[in-house]
Amino acid sequence: MTGETRVLLADDHPQMRARVREALEAGGFEVCAEAPNAMRAVEMALECRPDVVLLDIHMPGNGIKAAKEVTDQLPEAAVVMLTQSRDDADLFDALRAGAAGYLLKDMDTDRLPDALRGVLAGEAAIPRTLVAQILDTFRTPKVRRFGRRKSKAAHLLTSREWEVMELLSEGLSTEDVAGRMFISPTTVRVHLSSVLRKLRVKDRATAFEMLRGD
Repeated sequence: MTGETRVLLADDHPQMRARVREALEAGGFEVCAEAPNAMRAVEMALECRPDVVLLDIHMPGNGIKAAKEVTDQLPEAAVVMLTQSRDDADLFDALRAGAAGYLLKDMDTDRLPDALRGVLAGEAAIPRTLVAQILDTFRTPKVRRFGRRKSKAAHLLTSREWEVMELLSEGLSTEDVAGRMFISPTTVRVHLSSVLRKLRVKDRATAFEMLRGD
């Protein structure tokens, strides 16, 4: 199999790259390039056109952004995240970016070649613990909504801002809203700030009253 299945490995820790390279080469893969950051990962992927692009999420330049660029520009390559993060937001952001797999760095690296073969065969490589988190998210009952947009203030909001405010009004935390909407907590905060600015209020409680038409 050597020379047939080529992998680009991107991680900002040389020791991690060395450990993963050793496991992949022992499993019959060819590591065609290594990158220390997201920008170089995209550049090198377009240069060597690997079968698999293995990306760390939190390396410089943002691995999820790199995943999106690679899947857009090199759709024939399978993108797999290799990360320490068990955060729901990172998982869903990676999947939305086009990742075909989401593996954790604490896995036995000897299992990595088989995981990548599964991805190339059309399987999703996601640890069972994270699959459970995905199922829990979809099993969670829908929260009660504000209802129809009756107030004038409500019509100032985009549909995305409206959804964020509905969820926050039910007492969900920023992290819970992020998980429900498959966005990052930072994006939730950006939407909330935008709403407060549009409504010219300083706190969410006042915003809720205006949106309900209280």
